[in-house]
Amino acid sequence: MHTPPALFLSPWALPCPPAARPTRRRLLMGAAAGVAGSWLTARAQQAPGAGVLTLVVSYPEGGGADLMARLLAPRLADALGRPVRVENQPGESGRLAAARVARAAPNGATLLVDASSFAVNPSIYPRLPYDSDRAFSPLAVLATFPNVLVCPPAYPARSIQEVIQLARSQPGSVAFASSGNGSAQHLAGALFEQRAGIQLTHRPQPGGGPALAEVMAGRVPLFFANLCSSLHHIQSGRLRALAVTAPVRARPLPQVPTLSEVGVGPFDVLEWNPVLAPQGMPAEPRARLVAAVRAAMAHPDVSARISALGGQPLADTSPEAAARFIQAQRAFWAKVVRERRIAASA
Repeated sequence: MHTPPALFLSPWALPCPPAARPTRRRLLMGAAAGVAGSWLTARAQQAPGAGVLTLVVSYPEGGGADLMARLLAPRLADALGRPVRVENQPGESGRLAAARVARAAPNGATLLVDASSFAVNPSIYPRLPYDSDRAFSPLAVLATFPNVLVCPPAYPARSIQEVIQLARSQPGSVAFASSGNGSAQHLAGALFEQRAGIQLTHRPQPGGGPALAEVMAGRVPLFFANLCSSLHHIQSGRLRALAVTAPVRARPLPQVPTLSEVGVGPFDVLEWNPVLAPQGMPAEPRARLVAAVRAAMAHPDVSARISALGGQPLADTSPEAAARFIQAQRAFWAKVVRERRIAASA
């Protein structure tokens, strides 16, 4: 007597709802997924640059570094022909994520997407859990963005001069948020204090997203926000822009003056996001990553989005130019830290 195939596959014979009952299609899909997962793991073990690439972002979701990483990831995956995932690891002004990537194997599986604080931290923290000069290999600086000084719509000061007058009349009573001690927003505030001759109160937050939330809720009045992450809040009316920190007005906000224009200058503070690999990566996989990042940034969708957010790529997109840019920023901010006597507890 012929035995039905179902008897040889006893789990199929168990009573279960139709939605839960296995089908040939589901079993084949599950088997295929298992084979694909095993193949991906084997490839990751066999060759540098195989398997999933993780972009470790040093700040929380909603900030400039996070937005740039998520804009880059899909096009980077296309260029590399491998999955790319974004993983946020905020904390300690970017030091947690940087330490993790510094310890990672230089096999092309883990990269760091950081912010301007990468060039500031060596001047503020005498004992970093990594060597900024030796632990990383810069691949690119994705783009530069001006900061924009924002406030809640109901804030009484309607201009930079009114902010300065308010701060002078009540020293220390005007607070500004930042994405953390040593962040570009913190240093922009410190430089603003110096150039305007005022005293503000610094209220660091865990990242750019939380800092924006504090200002929009009216709990902190001022924030030197990254234009990339704050533009849609300005355009929607949830934030009011007072001035930008670049030498020229931002394309998306032509009506907003520069700080230099209103007499607080010269002022040239930019947010930027480096992509860094652990030092020691072999030349071939490193060159592949450099080419892929360059291709992703040159994609029309990506370049158009960066331009719409007021960003601008470096004229030279080579890793060497990225390394020179980082060193120049480090020297600039070391001077500000020294002159303003900014310490780790500030």
